[in-house]
Amino acid sequence: MTSRLPRLLLSGATFTLLLATGLQHPAHGEGTTVAFVGADILPIDGDPISDGVLIVRDGTIVAVGPSSEVQVPADADIRSATGKVIMPGLVDTHSHVGGGGGGDRSAPIQAGVRVYDSIDVRSAGFDRARAGGLTTINVMPGSGHLMSGQTVYLKLRDGNTIDDLTIVGEDGWIAGGMKMANGTNSRRDPPFPGTRGKSAALARAHYLQALEYQKKVAAAVDDPDKAPERDLDMEAMLEVLSGRRVVHHHTHRHDDILTVLRLQKEFGFRLVLQHVSEGWKVADEIAAAGVPASVIVIDSPGGKLEARDLAFETGAILDEAGVLVGFHTDDWITDSRLFLRSAALAVRGGMSRESALYAMTMAGAKILDLDDRIGSLTPGKDADFIVLSGDPLSVYTHVEETWIDGRSVFDRSRPEDRLIAVGGFGAGDPRHAHVTCFDDTEEGR
Repeated sequence: MTSRLPRLLLSGATFTLLLATGLQHPAHGEGTTVAFVGADILPIDGDPISDGVLIVRDGTIVAVGPSSEVQVPADADIRSATGKVIMPGLVDTHSHVGGGGGGDRSAPIQAGVRVYDSIDVRSAGFDRARAGGLTTINVMPGSGHLMSGQTVYLKLRDGNTIDDLTIVGEDGWIAGGMKMANGTNSRRDPPFPGTRGKSAALARAHYLQALEYQKKVAAAVDDPDKAPERDLDMEAMLEVLSGRRVVHHHTHRHDDILTVLRLQKEFGFRLVLQHVSEGWKVADEIAAAGVPASVIVIDSPGGKLEARDLAFETGAILDEAGVLVGFHTDDWITDSRLFLRSAALAVRGGMSRESALYAMTMAGAKILDLDDRIGSLTPGKDADFIVLSGDPLSVYTHVEETWIDGRSVFDRSRPEDRLIAVGGFGAGDPRHAHVTCFDDTEEGR
């Protein structure tokens, strides 16, 4: 089936280039101007705005500000948002929606595997994410390997195929990172490592192998006969070594976190620490390394032993130390529909309101190298935003609308979308009709 929706171009200078060449910014709803008026607006890159106006056109934010300063175009489709809160779409830096799988049991390191090749974009998980206000996500393979494969960054547009959601560079590169893990998950029977020390040794050996491959590729620039045999694992590792592909590293215990930081220092790859349950114990070391942390906030006990010291205070302690902090769902660990709770619970743990909302949006955008496109309500950025019924940190607040590239992808007033927002497992998925509760009748609404 032909893709119905254009893909996002990824480049730090993309917007300037498009203006210079006269090309259209890739967007949905071209030629349409929509103005949201009367809302309390949280632009993230500036102070909150009361009685604000947000104007989007051709999938791009055109203007944002108080109603006394922003003139609404005469041809705009005006939407009253009085009593509502508008903020940027949420960025989930670690998700598993779509049922994608990475490496298998044949080896502990499988850098050549792409989760991109195994995602079901028609999964109800994507609908749940939109219902939770998520607009951009990092879909990961699992953490049962030292390296389980390549992640993929997705815009949660309505789409028929994975290519309708992918974020693609000007050279056709599909944006994503590399998933690594240490600690308990990757310790298994051979060929997997049985100890933490062996885990680090195997990872180190793989990076050394990649450096040798890199030398062979460099030598072949002037002499093609010296080119090494093509190796998908090594090709992916060259992207890691060059910094194009960021390593997203699952790690919980403080000693495991420090092991990851040692590997990063030795080989120079770009790194995001994922989970960091005991990150509060080594916050200064993480800050000194200049490495971002993507934190999961869980509001009930249980799970693996190595995460027993997870604390609500982690985000606050890391933020105070100077670490760039984002949040993630690890969906289903946290249901995507409840993602805003992560910010609220972090505030309960001592994080400032401003830092918590920044972590949900702009910090996530920076972690995914997308901060020139998303993360704040800034003119020129993609029109990715959410409309809330009230304060984003209130338990009583609902996501009422989610917009991506200037198009509505979730509207709680639509019965089928409301079902996604409030239903249980399988809600809205026709393949799980026996566990849904949608009744498309007047009484059922």
